[in-house]
This record gives sequence, structure tokens and C-alpha cells, in this order.
Amino acid sequence: MTDLIAKTAMDRRLADILTPVIEGMGFELVRIRLMSGKTKTLQIMAERPEGGIEVDDCAEISTAVSALMDVEDPIEDNYTLEVSSPGIDRPLTRLKDFDTWQGYEARIETAELIDGRKRFKGVLAGIEGNEVLINLPDETGEDVTLGLDFDWLSDAKLILTDELITEMLRQRKASGQIDETQFDEIETEEPGKAED
Repeated sequence: MTDLIAKTAMDRRLADILTPVIEGMGFELVRIRLMSGKTKTLQIMAERPEGGIEVDDCAEISTAVSALMDVEDPIEDNYTLEVSSPGIDRPLTRLKDFDTWQGYEARIETAELIDGRKRFKGVLAGIEGNEVLINLPDETGEDVTLGLDFDWLSDAKLILTDELITEMLRQRKASGQIDETQFDEIETEEPGKAED
């Protein structure tokens, strides 16, 4: 389990408790965070192994997680549970994410300084062994590929771009999540002939 999925010791403990249930339902845990505030919030991001998740799926996971949390009771205070999809500008938390989203822009942060910096913004170039490859422009503007050991990463997420939005819409359409026929009826009415 990497620190990208679960950062704090408490997040890791919650991930250890909840991962078997989430995976048993056919989903993968993308990220878990216990956020402090007046009321704590337990944020869980999940998706299907092939990507994507529906609102009904989130509700099912929420019900299962709530039941398990009532039994295990790892959080002392009151808390709110939020189960969601990773979203379009999603966090990249597993090595496979960097391969899946190859060709898209990402922002990566490392725990330690690498070449004098901790923040890297560029185009993902896949993985090689345990290294995440990212194309970055050098001083001359030419792209160079940098390999960052996955274990060095402290944070990583996709950057919202038109290309990314287009790809997400294409995936949702391909999986049947977007039904274009629901928009057809608007165009079929002839002007001036409203139905009674």
C-alpha cells in the first residue's frame, strides 16, 4: 500500500480495514483520507478495475463501509462518510494509473528534492519497472523524459485539459454511461408546431 492511497497512519489503518470489503464488491480503492474539521470527514474514492463508477455503486459502497465501520469503530469522534469517483482531474495513486493515463498532463510531487525540485508538471510517459516516466521541457524547450521512483512520490494528479475531458466523455459514451438518444427528441420538433 503506497502513501498515495493512504497518507497518515490512521488512513492506512482505515484502508487495511476497508480495502477487503471494497475489493470484495468488485471495486478498487483509489484514495482514502480522514479529513479533520468541526466534524471529521472520511473521504473514499473508488472505481471499477477497468475504470469508472456510478452513483448507485458509491451508495452501495457507502452502505457496506458504514456497516463495517459500526462493527470495527476505528474513528472515535462523529464523522461524515463521503464515497465518490476519482473525478476527471483524478489523483494518481497506483503505479498502474501512470500507465493508464500515459499521454496526459500530470502534476507530480516528490517527498525529497530531485534535481533541486519537488514539483514536476509534464506529460505522463508510462512506467518502467517501479519508475514513473514523465516528459518535461528542459531549458531549451525540448522534452526530456525523467524517471521518478514510485516510492518517492508524495502526490500526483491529472491536470484538467480539453484532451482529458474529451477522453473521459469518450470512455463514458463507450461504456454506455452517456445515452445520446435522450438528446435527440429536442431536435425533432418542428418549429411552430408545439404538441398539445
